[in-house]
Amino acid sequence: MSESTTVQRLAFWSIIIGITVLILKYGAYYVTGSVALYSDALESIVNVVAALAAWWAIRVSYKPADQNHPFGHHKAEYFSAVLEGVLIVVAALLILREVWIVWATPRTLEQPWLGLAINGVATIVNAFWATLLINAGRRHRSPAMQADGKHIMTDVITSVGVFAGLVGAILTGWSFLDPLLAFIVALNILWQGWNVIGSSVQGLMDVGVATEETMRIRDVISANAGGALEVHDLKTRIAGRMTFIEFHLVVEASMSVGDAHVICDRIENALMQQIPDASVVIHVEPEDEAKLPIGTAAIPFA
Repeated sequence: MSESTTVQRLAFWSIIIGITVLILKYGAYYVTGSVALYSDALESIVNVVAALAAWWAIRVSYKPADQNHPFGHHKAEYFSAVLEGVLIVVAALLILREVWIVWATPRTLEQPWLGLAINGVATIVNAFWATLLINAGRRHRSPAMQADGKHIMTDVITSVGVFAGLVGAILTGWSFLDPLLAFIVALNILWQGWNVIGSSVQGLMDVGVATEETMRIRDVISANAGGALEVHDLKTRIAGRMTFIEFHLVVEASMSVGDAHVICDRIENALMQQIPDASVVIHVEPEDEAKLPIGTAAIPFA
């Protein structure tokens, strides 16, 4: 099975899982009337919408480059992640509204143990699926899938907190714990939404690879640039699962185009072996364009 098929299939099943969990969590809220469980169910609605957006974005991201999109469609996943972040924030605001209503008019929980049992099943399903999505998103370098998995994992943590708090409310009879928990859930959701939006916007702004990855790229270039004199102006950017790498390679002015091309091919092949879905652009320059003194044993970086 190809990577594209695997990722798209996971994205589709995320919709099915999201709908299933939503039904379970709304059932838990329906039998209890708990505003904390209502907040948990409301976040699951966001999960379903976000899963639909991620499924669409992932399908678009795997489309080949065309005349209007010569660099591909990889950034489509970031739009999905931004949308998910916005939806998370909206869900948090709706929860805060419900908290205000319930705080003014306290409610008595009905069938709390049954509701918690139903919510517990939904939480277990979510925990399994979130772990699977996060690992698959990292393996396939899918921002939309990672964002979806991290959001669901936040939902899991929220659900565990709600479960523990409601057990305390039931055992102590302190009804104010229910809206208080919902308020804490809303603040947590707001924070997670902000993080999702921030990381996605960074992707849209062509953020470079991490420092550790930059050093690895430099090492690969140095190890395979035999025959060259210098490398400078190394630039990187990330677009979805793609890593774009660009740099200038200085060679002797007397070197033939064919020989310079052999060095470029060697470096490109090494980079693409080490970094999945890499796109490499090398600008070859003569020695008078060097930025450092020529003659050192190693290939210097300027």
